Amino acid sequence: MNVIPRDQHCISRKNISDSALKVMSRLRSAGHQSYLVGGAVRDLLLGGHPKDFDIATDATPEEVHQLFRNSRIIGRRFRIVHVRFGREIIEVTTFRGHHENGEDSARANSGNHSRQSASGLLLRDNVYGTLEEDAVRRDLTVNALYYDSGTFEVYDHVHGLEDLENRQICIIGEPDVRFREDPVRMLRVVRFAAKLDFGIDDATAQAIPECAHLLREIPSARLFDEFLKLFLSGYAAATLEQLLRHDLLKYLFPETSALLLEDEHYLALMRAAMANTDQRIAEDKPVTPAFLLAALLWPVASRLAAQLEAQGTPPIPAMHDAAQQTIAEAVQFISIPRRFSQPMREIWEFQLRLKKRQGKKAADLVEQRRFRAAYDFLLLREQAGEETDGLGEFWTQFQHLAPSDRQQQTESDGPRRRRRPRRRRNNKST
Repeated sequence: MNVIPRDQHCISRKNISDSALKVMSRLRSAGHQSYLVGGAVRDLLLGGHPKDFDIATDATPEEVHQLFRNSRIIGRRFRIVHVRFGREIIEVTTFRGHHENGEDSARANSGNHSRQSASGLLLRDNVYGTLEEDAVRRDLTVNALYYDSGTFEVYDHVHGLEDLENRQICIIGEPDVRFREDPVRMLRVVRFAAKLDFGIDDATAQAIPECAHLLREIPSARLFDEFLKLFLSGYAAATLEQLLRHDLLKYLFPETSALLLEDEHYLALMRAAMANTDQRIAEDKPVTPAFLLAALLWPVASRLAAQLEAQGTPPIPAMHDAAQQTIAEAVQFISIPRRFSQPMREIWEFQLRLKKRQGKKAADLVEQRRFRAAYDFLLLREQAGEETDGLGEFWTQFQHLAPSDRQQQTESDGPRRRRRPRRRRNNKST
């Protein structure tokens, strides 16, 4: 173990949440070990200002819960404690220990046990251990650094500081074994490589193609949670490139992944959507998974709609049916809650409505709640090289007009209807 004293690292208590310091102090006062761990320590050592603070301790979840009335135990696969201070949540995890394949430990009756599938996937991992064992059980070396707020020392058991200095992501232990335990670790590897702009250790990278197929064993709901972390944390563009480089996108969006190889416009759309999302997050503007999902699945939906139109289905019903089928196939791999799938469909179907520039309905489009998202999506399509006959420019100018001017423009731009002459009625008396 490498112990880094206070004068040899840059971590300052003033950059640590008061709530986290309070939790660690109370645990120590009760006779327990407690350390700041994970991303907060990593980011503090890199000179950052983390917002989330996780704590590792030798206290069991029940013991932590007894110390903090403002806490609750959550999770089944990994049991942890959330200690709430207003809107802030401090996550407290008991030191993990080594486990035996498929066998419950001697302390199973106390809730301290693990279970694995035949392929090595961890189904439950609640074996408690020591600080040293906990460090080895974590996934990435740069996330396995511990800070003691009592002694101000940093503890490094797995050459995490060295990897931090070398700017590389390295899995702890044998990569193929760790990926089989939890295939989602492969997504974490590429996510942190993208977030930190780090390279990936050779052994870690080489194990990804060998183990990538194991992602099919992960429940679709858990993959959706990972999707949110991958693309809605402010570095979606870099994450997309990592997923493509390591051929992992196909385990989240298989049909999209296949179509990206066929049409460069689709890949350009993906990149534009990711860059747009990152910019909005950087500017502290709201983002929604529905918009990104609409972009990621647009290649599939638009291709299918075109095929249905070629078979004689009118455009709007074709897009409606294509959207239904696209989402039905996508949820077999990644769960998409209805609160996001419905706006996705509306954004897609709105693309057809934006083609109509004449009449009262065109003037009313700007006032509808889904207009802005659909308009932004239209601009991304144009940015990616799709031909839209100048729709983006038209709606850019049109939405800034006064309501009366919008009505005049839709009337002047539209084809004039020829008024049919009135037929004279024969009023002869009989």
